[in-house]
Amino acid sequence: MYPLLETIQSPADLRKLPRNGLKPLADELRAFVLDSVSQTGGHLSSNLGTVELTVALHYVFNTPEDRLVWDVGHQTYPHKILTGRRERMGSLRQFGGLSGFPRRDESEYDTFGTAHSSTSISAALGMALAAQQKGEDRHAVAIIGDGAMSAGMAFEALNNAGVHDHCKLLVVLNDNDMSISPPVGALNRYLAQLMSGRFYASAKHVGKQVLRVAPPLLELAKRLEAHAKGMVVPATLFENFGFNYIGPIDGHDLESLVPTLENIKHLMDNNGGPQFLHVVTKKGQGYKLAEADPIAYHGPGKFDPAMGLQKSSAPAKQTFTQVFGQWLCDMAEHDARLVGITPAMREGSGMVEFHKRFPGRYHDVGIAEQHAVTFAAGMACEGLKPVVAIYSTFLQRGYDQLIHDVALQNLPVVFALDRAGLVGADGATHAGAYDIPYLRCIPNMSVACPADERECRKLLSSAFEQDHPVAVRYPRGAGAGVEPEAGLEPLPFGKGEIRREGAGVAILAFGTLLYPALQAAEKLGATVVNMRWAKPLDTELLLKVAAGHEALVTVEEGAIMGGAGSAVSEALQAAGINKPVLHLGLQDEFIEHGDPAKLLALQGLDAAGIEAAITSRFAAQLASKPAKPALKSVA
Repeated sequence: MYPLLETIQSPADLRKLPRNGLKPLADELRAFVLDSVSQTGGHLSSNLGTVELTVALHYVFNTPEDRLVWDVGHQTYPHKILTGRRERMGSLRQFGGLSGFPRRDESEYDTFGTAHSSTSISAALGMALAAQQKGEDRHAVAIIGDGAMSAGMAFEALNNAGVHDHCKLLVVLNDNDMSISPPVGALNRYLAQLMSGRFYASAKHVGKQVLRVAPPLLELAKRLEAHAKGMVVPATLFENFGFNYIGPIDGHDLESLVPTLENIKHLMDNNGGPQFLHVVTKKGQGYKLAEADPIAYHGPGKFDPAMGLQKSSAPAKQTFTQVFGQWLCDMAEHDARLVGITPAMREGSGMVEFHKRFPGRYHDVGIAEQHAVTFAAGMACEGLKPVVAIYSTFLQRGYDQLIHDVALQNLPVVFALDRAGLVGADGATHAGAYDIPYLRCIPNMSVACPADERECRKLLSSAFEQDHPVAVRYPRGAGAGVEPEAGLEPLPFGKGEIRREGAGVAILAFGTLLYPALQAAEKLGATVVNMRWAKPLDTELLLKVAAGHEALVTVEEGAIMGGAGSAVSEALQAAGINKPVLHLGLQDEFIEHGDPAKLLALQGLDAAGIEAAITSRFAAQLASKPAKPALKSVA
């Protein structure tokens, strides 16, 4: 099916092709990407949009000696296929298989590990200057999307790069008018204005042809052009950073891409300084369904390319993200002070309906997590009640702002932390493993850990009514399937509950691992406590449970080090209670991509793993007392 593509085992093979062989190769590559992703699931729209750009970059530059750094990296499937990993694409995002993002330990062509946005220019600049210092002749290329260009880190890197006149750095702006959510902000409008450069370039070409026969008029036209260029094609933004700006050009036209890149490479080799190439691409290019709806095809599961994405007839369980989205709309209806803020994750955080119903109270700030947090703090200073919907792994990027701008001033900002815990196919870069440790050490901060969908809604209401910052952490996907109640009634702040009465050993569960803990406890005759809050701990309940049991077990889908279990041990020590405590959670390692249930089992956090760990550690305590009758579980 792919006669030309199958001859390409590395970019060296690609560079042996004649120029007219590149388009047929790109066509096969695009078809292979579509076929492959339809069988495994993964990122599609972004990868269909970078086929020609990937072919051109590997054709012109001597990779891996020349460094390619892909921002975010979810658009690197064509890159993986051309760099010797075509036959492994069937294992994409599966346990033990290829990562969905660049990884240095996966291939020498993956020069920098990425998955969070806006890091590419900084990394590529570091590589370019390191090569210069070592006397090595190589180029560094950062490929960054227009969405990622909205982040401050990208401009910090541009600012730094512009003072290095002789470094061999190329920044390729892949302008596809979309990140994950629709693009927002002044930069996007600026890039749209840059598109007028196509018309400008065409008019300039025609004008020069007409005026060539009259040199004085041609000279006058050139002078006028110098003044008009800044108004019609405001490339001066990037030129003022010290870059030589080229573009915009069609990112799907290999006849434009290849010679342009060759010219830029020549400029770099002749001390032309840092270069900036603006290419315009289309997400979903070549697959009409993805072109029409690139958001839906951003990260689909398995599907039939001939049929496209199909809606399931079976009713799906409500996800935690959907629970949050419904609560946000209901609370906004109830309280006019509520404003919703997201850093470019409208769909992923469940805010589409809120945006439709309350457009004046919805704020997508772009890929700018630091700004999102301080922006919320400013609103809170003026009496509003901001709710920041953000993935756990992305709040890490606004940590200083969380401490300095929100917590230090004790401002009532609610952080809805989606994707807490393991996230499956996206792997270590997106896992929300660290939020409990990094949040609970901050004064004034509280952290809620709902066990199921019903608790999630209620604890969001609990968080919203507080006058200090509160985070509510919940996982990706669905939970136990406990239907949320329609009202906005909160649960008591900082209070847990006993869900099962047992003897000998008490399991203290934080979050959704309550349910496997209950299954394990049925076999062990243990007590189970739904702690609900990692901070503040329900110390009254904790001390009561500790007094009635010989040993305690803490269970959480988060890092053990510094996590909720650590908080329990600290509280026991402060009270002078010396009881054996077993901490179960995510180990001190980065956990790779794979099926979430399998990953939890490998961490010993499924029912069988919890039972085995407790039996191994506390067999004597379990046997010391007869089990009491189980209490009826209540949500």
